[in-house]
Amino acid sequence: MKIAINGRNFKDEIKPFVQLMFDFLAQKGVEIQISEIYQQFLTEVGVNHHATQFYTSQENLFDANVILSLGGDGTLLDTVTHVTKRETPILGINTGRLGFLATVSPDKINESLEEIFAERYTLDPRTLVSVETRLNNEPIDVFNGINFGLNELGIMKTDTSSMIMLKAYLNGEFLNTYWADGLIIATATGSTGYNLSVGGPLVMPSSDIFVISPMSPHNLNVRPLVVSTDVILDFEVESRSNSCLISLDARSKVIDSNVKIRMKREAFKANIIKLSDSNFLNTLRSKLNWGFDTRN
Repeated sequence: MKIAINGRNFKDEIKPFVQLMFDFLAQKGVEIQISEIYQQFLTEVGVNHHATQFYTSQENLFDANVILSLGGDGTLLDTVTHVTKRETPILGINTGRLGFLATVSPDKINESLEEIFAERYTLDPRTLVSVETRLNNEPIDVFNGINFGLNELGIMKTDTSSMIMLKAYLNGEFLNTYWADGLIIATATGSTGYNLSVGGPLVMPSSDIFVISPMSPHNLNVRPLVVSTDVILDFEVESRSNSCLISLDARSKVIDSNVKIRMKREAFKANIIKLSDSNFLNTLRSKLNWGFDTRN
């Protein structure tokens, strides 16, 4: 079995769990592949990773059966960009803070790996968004070839500009003009992210929908809208600064406001590993402190 590993910096108290994980994988005879950036960090903090293969993030192909994401949800979003269309199953190990996607705690890593070796897990395929950008009817590459995301597309004003005007079209038909600080178009997975913070609804991850949520809209009768993932959404921006900020998950760039933006469902999905004790409702209650009311 081959396991790839992508991760980010962790606190000192996490180091023993990470070392135990690598020792456990080595004892099992697993071929370990890690990203070169993570290898550098592990070497600096003195973790013996036992890896024999290294890949450059988003550039080199790897042939792992499973990829482990060590960090928070942001690390898992980054890991999805390493996997791309290969749809390699991803296990999120939470060495960060809030984790709706990375749910395995450090003390449960080896126990979770045993479940994977025994094939006691299922795959939870998650819809991705795909974004195309054009200027003067010519395609431009805003995101360096990684033009897909697991959580959301964001179109926002830049830090110093006033609100922007966004014209939205659904399957070529005019939908609405949004006067706002921006729009978040989230997947069901991304409903617990930026979408939630701007007042959008929570959505079960298996739901085949996008949520269009305005950020600080000027018209208070404008509310989040749920649409099917089989639609094509087009956006045109007007801004006094002649620029706007476009983001895909954690990747963002300031672009000319004349750039036309198209969003649709990506052809491939992200396969999140769901272990036997994994439950989205339990995660919601835990992360959002539901049920902590003293009246319960």
